[in-house]
Formats: sequence, C-alpha cells, structure tokens
Amino acid sequence: MSTFEGVFVNDQWLQSQFTQVELRKLRTKYISARNESGIVTIQDLPPVLAKLKPFNEVASQDDVIRMLTDSYSNLAKELDFEAFLRVYLNLQSRASAKMGTSKTFRTTSSFVKSSTTTLRHSISETEKASYVSHINNYLGEDKFLKQFLPLDPSTNALFDLAKDGVLLCKLINIAVSGTIDERAINTKKVLNPWERNENHTLCLNSAKAIGCTVVNIGTQDLAEGRPHLLLGLISQIVKIQLLSYVDLKKTPELASMVEDSKEAEELIGLAPEKVLLKWMNFQLKKSGYKKEVTNFSSDLKDGEAYAHLLNVLAPEHGTTKTLETKDPTERANLIIQQAEKLDCKRYVTSKDIVEGSTNLNLAFVAQIFQHRNGLTIDKTKSSFAEVMTDDESTSREERCFRMWINSLGVETHVNNVWEDVRNGWVLLEVLDKLAPGSVVWKQATKPPIKMPFRKVENCNQVVRIGKELNFSLVNVAGADIVSGNKKLIIAFLWQLMRFSMLQLLKNLRTHGQGKEITDADILRWANNKVKQSGKTQMDSFKDKRLSDGIFFLELLSAVEKRVVNWGLVTKGENEEDKKLNATYIISVARKLGCSIFLLPEDILEVNPKMILILTASIMYWSLLQKAKTEEEEDRPPEEEEQQQQEGNAAMDEAANEDDVIQEKEETVENDNE
Repeated sequence: MSTFEGVFVNDQWLQSQFTQVELRKLRTKYISARNESGIVTIQDLPPVLAKLKPFNEVASQDDVIRMLTDSYSNLAKELDFEAFLRVYLNLQSRASAKMGTSKTFRTTSSFVKSSTTTLRHSISETEKASYVSHINNYLGEDKFLKQFLPLDPSTNALFDLAKDGVLLCKLINIAVSGTIDERAINTKKVLNPWERNENHTLCLNSAKAIGCTVVNIGTQDLAEGRPHLLLGLISQIVKIQLLSYVDLKKTPELASMVEDSKEAEELIGLAPEKVLLKWMNFQLKKSGYKKEVTNFSSDLKDGEAYAHLLNVLAPEHGTTKTLETKDPTERANLIIQQAEKLDCKRYVTSKDIVEGSTNLNLAFVAQIFQHRNGLTIDKTKSSFAEVMTDDESTSREERCFRMWINSLGVETHVNNVWEDVRNGWVLLEVLDKLAPGSVVWKQATKPPIKMPFRKVENCNQVVRIGKELNFSLVNVAGADIVSGNKKLIIAFLWQLMRFSMLQLLKNLRTHGQGKEITDADILRWANNKVKQSGKTQMDSFKDKRLSDGIFFLELLSAVEKRVVNWGLVTKGENEEDKKLNATYIISVARKLGCSIFLLPEDILEVNPKMILILTASIMYWSLLQKAKTEEEEDRPPEEEEQQQQEGNAAMDEAANEDDVIQEKEETVENDNE
C-alpha cells in the first residue's frame, strides 16, 4: 500500500467536499450521462441524479427536473466534471431545503455547524441585529470602515458591505489579533472583481487558520453576499472572539474548577463552549441552584439560571425581584438590565432568552465570563495550570495541527490535539481522507470508547497505516499515542501533513504525473523560480537566512507578479522588520490561495517543518494555475470560444452556482463496547 490514486479535481475547495469513494462514483455517473454528441448538459442529468443517493430517497425524477429548471436558465449548457460536481452540490442543497432534514440531510444546532450549513437558508433577524451591533462597536473607528459604519440592522447593509471582503478580514483581526496583515487587504471604495476575489480568498484562508469551518463556502458566495452563509461565517468569527478568554493561558483561574490531574486533563480536552458550561455550573452551585445547565437554549429559557448566576457574580447589583417575578419575559428584561451594570454588551433581547436562541445565549454568557468570571487563582491548584499549558513552541505546533485537521472537513472536531487524538479515531478519519481505502473500519471503534484496549486497537491501526505510507515510526506502538506522548504525536502529525501536501503535488497532471515528490524537488523548484527574477536562494529548509522573509516574497512575486507590493517590504535587518515581512508573507500567500496554518514566529525561527509546508503550498498553487492553463490550451477552438462566452456571461451576472456542503453519510459499522 505504497500509493493511493484518486480522482483529481483542480479546485481544492471542490475536492474537499467529497471523499474519494464519492468522487469515483460521481465520475462514473458523469460519464454515463453523456449524450449522443459525447457531451454532458444539464438536461441530461435528471435520469442519472434521480437514481443517486440522496435524491433517490427524497425526490423523484420530476422533482429533479423542476429543481434544475429553477436553478439554471440554460439547460443545454455543457458541463465538465467539475461543473457537474457543482450542480450536484447545488441540487443537494435545494433538495434538502425543500424536503427538510432526514437521515441523509443531517443538520445540527451547534454554533459552528448550524451557522455555516446551507441546508437551511432562513436567517435570524435578531442574530443579524446582534452581530451588526458587534461590528458597529468594534469596527466603528476603523480608518477605512468608519465611512460605512454604523450599519442599520433593519436593512441588508451588512451583506452589501461584506461583498468586497474588507469587513470580514477586519472582523477576523478583531477576533484574533494579527491574523491578517492589513497591508495585504485591498482597500478601495471600488474594487474590481479580481481584487474582491483576492480579499475573499484571504478571508476564507484566514478564517480556516483561526478555526472557522468554511468547507462549504466559496469566494463567489461572499462576493454575492449570500445572507445565510455570511451570517454563518460572521457568527463563527464572533464566537471565536468571545470564547478566546475561555482559555487557561488568558484565564489561569480556570484551574480552580478542577480537583485533581484527571479532571485537569478532562478540562483541557473540552471545547470552549463546554468549558463555559462547566464554569456556569461551577458558579451556580455556589448559589444553591439545583439544576444543571447542559445547553445554551432550553435550560436558560426561564431565566432562573441567569438570575442566580448574576447574583453570585455581582452581588452588589443583586436583587430578589428577578427570581420573584413569574413572567419569563419580565425576568429576562431584569436580567439584561442587571448584566448591563457589568458593562456587558447586549447580545440578547428578552425574546432571545425566552425563545432559547443558542448562538446569542452563548455569546451573552461568554461576555459575562469575560467581564466577571468570579474565579480566583488557587495556589494549591497552580500546578494543574502549569501541567495544562504548553511551552510556546509546542503550543504553536498544537494549534497548527488542530486547525489543519479541522480544515479537512472530517466529522470529528478537534478541540485539543493532545487529548483528542488519544483514542485514535480522528487520526483514522484523517488517514481515510488523505489515503482513501487505507482504514479497515470494521476493526475500528468509534467514541465514546469505554474499553481502553479499543483505543489501543485504533491507534495500532493508525501506526500500521503510517508504516505502510512509509512514515518514520521506529519502535512506535499504538499505546504511545494513547498515553499522550506529545513528541511522538507531533512527529506523526507532521508526517501526515507532509504526506497530504506531497500527494497534492503528485496528483497534478502537469507536474507529478504519479511520480513521488520529494523535499529536494520542492527545494529545487523554489530556487529555480526565484532565480528567474530574484537574487536570493535557500540552501535548505533550515537556512537561517530565510528569517528575513525576502526569499519567500521573491518566490510569491515569481509565481504571481502583482501579488507583492514591494513598497511595503522591509530589508529585514532587525527583528521588528523581519516580523513585518513574515506577517506580510503569510497574508500574501493566503490572498493568493494557499491554505497554510503557520505563524510569523515559524518564519522568524526558521521552523523547517513549517517552512517546507509553506514552500510546498506556494508550489502547489503555482502548478495548479499551470494545469488550468494547459487544460484551456488543450480545448478545441470551438469549445474554447463557447467556454469564453459562458465565462464572460458568468462574470457579468456574478452567478456562479457553487453551493455547498456535502454531509458525509455514515457508512461504517462500529463495535459497541
């Protein structure tokens, strides 16, 4: 099992929507749809799509015809395979919205996933108003945006302003400071389509880098200002900002909630929203509140938990009136008044509390935590906090791998790499994504796993597959992963990330052609590219001269001349100038289309692992453009002319129909232990 061949799709986002099994099946169906002329058009699809899951379970062939007719004005339009995949995704979304959720079209109410799903196109006006208020508050004084702010929440001004990408980029920087070098953002009153696309590409790659789920959102969705997708992305960004304080480094007092090392390990493995619930119950217990709050919806509707929480956190503003009133709406109003005395922003209205708005209640609780958490540093438990936090270098690597895994679109969301990989399941999901067919799912056990030996079995399979992929795993066993050996986990994840990048390069028709790509190939390619126009070269991915950033700026400029503004580049002669260059490099690469997860410090310190991935990502983007160009050149003249006309029409109408997410259907039977 040394190689895994698959169906290659030029559009990396589109490829991420499907497993290789699905792509192979859809490729077969696409070929079967060819008409007598040897081409595939939209009107040829109904008989094929109506037989496919999920449509065969929820729609007839007539339903498919109607949905296609509603979506596309030109049913005679010829489709290549990628266009066929986009039609499939769009139709899946429409079928789901029409038929409602089922076992095939699953949805969830979680803050992250519900906000990004396109299976539900309605939006919450109260959520929109809340996020508009957030934007007005945090970006009202921004040099560029203040000419457009404040926004009116009763209009669609939010979605119109978001169309050029500047607002979203700025909002990401508010959530996680320094994520985007604002010098890389195209900020003009009127942007051309290419400049808007660059901003949206920068936005989506940066959103992934801070932990947003964006596998179902394309740049065209943002350019068109699709309300449900924009609101979903904004809600994730706001959530990340508000939950940033629910972290041991920023709030070491959280360690006071645990009693022993076992509880400490459990705490570090929890998602921030789960930690927030744990904190809320910790405080409610002090007040004598008997119920346990398990969600940010139904458990908060009556307002009693809020009333007890605020009385404990801010006794100086406490009142018995809040609990004495019987009317939930009146109680909710009193809660909001009491919270405002703590300078908490009004993320909720009384209606939101009474109706149990999950997203807005979570935002409200997070804001209360940020302003008044009611925790104190317990010296007797300070050792737990030390154990639960990593050194800076290890933390950076954990963050990088966590964001990368979550960007792959696997079913399991990783909150903390060290804890979440120990049962082996998420590593098997990643391996199945990157090396289709490598996992024997009948020998795997899905969490929750009660029997420890099942975790070892999962991890043993992880190690076995790693060895088959020629990973360096000498004297490594599954038990090492189960025990949480950080050094080993980092080494395995690094090899996994490197394998993923090399497979992408290998699959490129114009370069790899099935040939194994090596680190030396990447180094040679980069030096050859820079040699054509620049002056610098790198001896290896450990070359300390790379710390000034000049080589990578020359490389980026070599693959796309206009992407680097040399007037913003420093000579990199001191640490401050080097950091400016490093920050600019990352944003320019993301703006170009590279999906990368390193930090400026990785460039400054010349972390060879991250330097290799950065170089390979730029190489992949460059060769992908070459592949697209050669594909265009290979087209017959009449096809090329038709393609150009269609492309111009699409540009004029801004009507690219690439909708969204493919929910992976559960196909694995697992042992229940």
